[in-house]
Amino acid sequence: MAETTLTSFENAELSTFLGNKNATALEKAFGYSTVGEFLWHFPRRYVEVGELTPISELPFDEHVTVVAQVVNVSQRQMHTRRGFIFEVTVSDELSAGGQELKMTFFNGYQARTDLDIGTIAMFSGKVGWYQDHLQLSQPEYAILDEASQADPRPIPIYPASAKMPNKRIRDLMALLMEEFTDQNLPEFLPAELLRTHHYPVRHQAFLDRHFPKEIKQAYVARQRFAFEEAFMLQLALGERGRQLGAQKAIARAQVTGRLADKFDAILPFTLTEDQLLVGEQISADLAQPHPMHRLLQGEVGSGKTIVALRAILQVIDAGGQAALLAPTEVLAAQHYASIKKMLGNLAEPGLFGEGEGTGVALLTGSAKTAQRREALLGIASGETGLVIGTHALLGDQVQFAELGLVVVDEQHRFGVEQRDALRAKAAGSVPHTLVMTATPIPRTVAMTVFGDLDTSTIKRLPAGRAPIQTHIVPMQLTGFRDRLFSRIIEEVEKGHQVYVVCPRISDTTAEQGVLLATYEDSAGQTMSVEAMQELLGGMPEFVGIRTEALHSQLDAADKQETMDSFARGDIDVLISTTVIEVGVDVHNATLMVIMDAERFGISQLHQLRGRVGRGGFPGTCLMTTWLDADHPSVGRLKTIESTIDGFELAEADLAERKEGNILGVQQSGSRSSLRELSIIKDRSLIERARTDAGLILADGNWGRHHPGLLVAAGNWLDESTKEYLNKN
Repeated sequence: MAETTLTSFENAELSTFLGNKNATALEKAFGYSTVGEFLWHFPRRYVEVGELTPISELPFDEHVTVVAQVVNVSQRQMHTRRGFIFEVTVSDELSAGGQELKMTFFNGYQARTDLDIGTIAMFSGKVGWYQDHLQLSQPEYAILDEASQADPRPIPIYPASAKMPNKRIRDLMALLMEEFTDQNLPEFLPAELLRTHHYPVRHQAFLDRHFPKEIKQAYVARQRFAFEEAFMLQLALGERGRQLGAQKAIARAQVTGRLADKFDAILPFTLTEDQLLVGEQISADLAQPHPMHRLLQGEVGSGKTIVALRAILQVIDAGGQAALLAPTEVLAAQHYASIKKMLGNLAEPGLFGEGEGTGVALLTGSAKTAQRREALLGIASGETGLVIGTHALLGDQVQFAELGLVVVDEQHRFGVEQRDALRAKAAGSVPHTLVMTATPIPRTVAMTVFGDLDTSTIKRLPAGRAPIQTHIVPMQLTGFRDRLFSRIIEEVEKGHQVYVVCPRISDTTAEQGVLLATYEDSAGQTMSVEAMQELLGGMPEFVGIRTEALHSQLDAADKQETMDSFARGDIDVLISTTVIEVGVDVHNATLMVIMDAERFGISQLHQLRGRVGRGGFPGTCLMTTWLDADHPSVGRLKTIESTIDGFELAEADLAERKEGNILGVQQSGSRSSLRELSIIKDRSLIERARTDAGLILADGNWGRHHPGLLVAAGNWLDESTKEYLNKN
C-alpha cells in the first residue's frame, strides 16, 4: 500500500490537480511535471508583517520589504539601448503623510501587466539612490488580495520568474495543498526518530514549509526535510557499504622477504607516522577476502605515491597486478619515471629469480605502436606487475592476467564510468580499489559523497619540505609590478626555476590580436600564455633567460619534451596553464607566479603553489591581480595568503562554491540533487543522520521492520544517482 500511495500522488502529473494550462506553465518556468517536483519548490524566505519597513524609514543600501499601494505608473524608452523602463510609484499606510517610493523595472512586461493603479503589493529589494530620491530597482513583488492582507501568517517568497510570479506560485501551491492528507503523503521516517528530534510528520512538514502559521514552524519543517535527505543518503551509502563488504575478492596478504620488504629496505628516507599508519590500514584491507574501497587524501607533497606503491608491491608479491590511472599524460609519465627511479633494480622482472622482480609499463594514448604492443603483451602475460597510464588503460585491447588492485590518482578528474570500466578488467573477482586525492575533502563531504568508502588521511608533510610563502601582488601599483619581474630574475640567477601560470592559452578578441608590448597595456585583460611569453621575450632584462610554454594544445610529444627539459633544468621559466596543477614534481622550482589569480578557485590555487618548495629550498607563491583590495574575489586570494592548511582551505572552497551538486550527477546526467540539506550549515545534522542510519542498518532485517522506509529508500534516489553511488 505504501508504495502505491507514494507513486500515485508524488509521481502524479501536475495536470491532474492543477489543470493543463497551469501544469504547462510550471513546466515551462521550472521544468516540473509531477506533484513531487512542485512540492519541493520551497520558499527562499518568508516575510512577516512585523518585518515590514515604512517608506519613511527606509535605510539606504539595505534589503527591505514594504507593503504599499500603486498610486502612479509610467513608461519611457531607454536612451542607450533598446527596451523600456517601467516606473511604479507606491505609497504605504505605515508612513505619516503617505510617503511615496519609486520602483524601476527594466523591460518590465510582467510588472506592467500586474501593477495597475490601486493594486496593493508587497515589494522586496535593495534600496538605491537615483536623481535625488530613494528607489527599488528590479524589486521582487507579490500581489496581495484582501484575504492575504487580512491573514497574519508569514508570506512565502518563492524562486519565481516573470511568467510565473510569486503570487501565482502561492495560489497554485495552495490549490495543490487542498489535496494533502496523511494517506497521500505517508510518513516513512521511523517514529522514534521523529520523537527524538521533535520533527513533524511528512504531511504536516510540507504544509508548514509552504504556509506556516508562524516562522518557527517553517524552520522546523526545513530542518526535518534536511534531516530526511541526510538520513536517506546515509542509509543508501550504508547499505552500499554493506553490499561491498559482501563482495568477494582475492586476499592479497603481505608476503615477507619479497618486493615490498626489499623496497622498504632501499628507501633513502624514513616514512612519516601518517604514512606508516595509513600503510598499515591499507595492508590490512588488502589481506581481506572482500574488496578494499579506500579513499586516501593528503596534502600536496605529503607522500601519497609512496604509500600507494607499497600497497602495489604487496599485491604483486601476492600474485596480482596493479593499475595506476592518472588524469593526464604528463602526470602518468611523471609517475612512471619517479616509480621506476624509486624501485631501481626491483623494476626489472625476474632479476632475483622467479617472480622476485616485476615489470613496470607506461600506457598512454600517444604511445607509439611498438611501445604499445610491448606494454599490452607484458600486461596480458603477467610479466608486467604495474601498469601506469591514462584513459588508454580503459581500451578493449588492454587485458590483464590477474588485476588485483586499481589505484586512481586525483579521483575527481575521472567519471565513475571510467573507474568502473577499469575495475571490470579483473576476471572472476572484484579488484581492490584505492582512490587518491591531493584536494583535502571536508568531513561533511567525505561523509556525504564517500560514505561507503573507508577514508585515510596523511596530514603531516615529510621532513625536508620547505615552507611556502604566499603573497598577493596588486598589479595596479607600479612598484609591485616591477618587483614581480625582478623576483623571477632573482630566482633564476640563484640557479632555481620558476613557474608562471596564466588562465588561458591565447588571446582571442580582436582588440587582443596584437600581443601586449608592455604589461601596463594589459590592465583589465586576462593574461595568456602566448602574451606572457612574448612579453618576457621582449624585456631586455630577460635576455639569456630560457623560457618555454606548456599547455594542452601542444601535442603529447612536445608536452613531454617540454616537461622533461624543465625537469632537467634546461628551461628557467615555464609559462603554463594549469596543466602543471597536479603531480609535476621539479625539486629546483622555487617560485610560482599565478597571473590574474582571481580567475582560479581556492583548490586550484592551493594545488598550484604546492608545485614549489619540493626540494628542500623555500618556496614562494605570488598571486597577481588587477582588482581593488576590497573586491570580493580578492577575498579568496587573502584566504590562500593566510594559511597553508589544505583542510581549512577545503572548507573555504566549499563555502565559496555554494556546495554545488555533491552527488556527482553532472557526470551521471541526473537532475536530482540535495535540495534542503546544506553541507556547510548542517554538519551536526549530517553527523546525527549518519549515527541514526547506522543504528537502523545494524538490524539485518531493517527493511522488514520498516517497510515504508525500505520503499522510500528505493524511491528517494533516482536511477542515475543510484547508479553513480553503486559505481563510486
